[in-house]
Amino acid sequence: MSVVKRSIATTDLHHHNADRDIAIIGGGIGGLTAALAFARRGAQVTVYEQAPALTEVGAGLQITPNGARALIDLELGPALDMSGITAEAVEPTGALSGKTITRFDLSNQSPSYRFLHRAALIDILARACEAVGVKVILDTQITALQPDGSFQVAGTTIRPHLTIGADGLRSVVRGVLNKPAEPFFTGQVAWRAMIKAPEASPVARIWMAPGRHMVTYPLQNGRLNIVAVQERSQWADEGWHHVDDPGNLRAAFADTCWEMKGILGQVEDVRLWGLFRHPVAANWHMGSIAILGDAAHPTLPFLAQGANLAIEDAYVLARCCDEAASLDAGLRTYQEKRRARVVRAIKAANANARNYHLRGVRRLVAHTGLRAMGRLAPDAFLNRMRWLYDYDVTA
Repeated sequence: MSVVKRSIATTDLHHHNADRDIAIIGGGIGGLTAALAFARRGAQVTVYEQAPALTEVGAGLQITPNGARALIDLELGPALDMSGITAEAVEPTGALSGKTITRFDLSNQSPSYRFLHRAALIDILARACEAVGVKVILDTQITALQPDGSFQVAGTTIRPHLTIGADGLRSVVRGVLNKPAEPFFTGQVAWRAMIKAPEASPVARIWMAPGRHMVTYPLQNGRLNIVAVQERSQWADEGWHHVDDPGNLRAAFADTCWEMKGILGQVEDVRLWGLFRHPVAANWHMGSIAILGDAAHPTLPFLAQGANLAIEDAYVLARCCDEAASLDAGLRTYQEKRRARVVRAIKAANANARNYHLRGVRRLVAHTGLRAMGRLAPDAFLNRMRWLYDYDVTA
């Protein structure tokens, strides 16, 4: 998709972003959300994406209320309703017994907690970007990124007012702002897969076993999204695109209940990746360069917040740049507003990685506690998550 810039109605123009030329490197969820947020505030936006098409690997994601608020404010509410499934509950489940330990009700969340295919969200964002005149240039490598935010595309120098790195885990832009930092292997690998499951109920199930867990939830068109994680010393490369033998996934969960084995028995195509912890970048901006999402703060997938945090970042970045007296002040405010929150979310995700995999007595105690919490204080889980889900970047 390469879209011609359109003139935006003058009523849409905010004072700072008008006539501003914004370049966004990376056409994933964070990059496209930023493009839309800046364009809605009157900026001229170009997205540079190295892939030949705006697509996403076959995987689901959870859009929690905090991420949904930003998307709804960007006028994507109806599209989300059409493409997503509204979640009713989270159900921690014993993977060995198959018994539901407890159920945390999500049906009263406002906005709704949703399950979406990544490709569906990319499509929603891409269409919205097209409608507001964002230009998307595909199949493009940017080179020679300079500290002043200028870079080269096919030998031509581009000099935007602001260059935003939404280029993910292996961000080139982060490297311009920060010293290289070595990620470390967490001792966990994850598999992603999808199967047909037209009868699946609208819940996220967390199947917990000693040293392993699996999360399943439904997506549109009768599919079930699967993410399975195992602790092991033999590590795999980062990135979601490493094809693995479904037999390896089944072997890792061979001692689990019949229902779980039934799910894994249907997997035909699976991707494996190693889980690494990266430090949160020290600098999210310099001069007229900024980073967001995984480029600034990669997170482990145990809180379902990777996409949601990138969406929040994108919204806050556009707003801060629009409302501040200068670009520098706007970028400073952006990092100040975001940093403590993402650090807290990453910490919570890391804690979940441990809690899902407990062994022996600790496992027994934790599951008994969960059961009691579900029975005696059904709201306790959501109360504990209020800092995350009730957060409103649009306020």
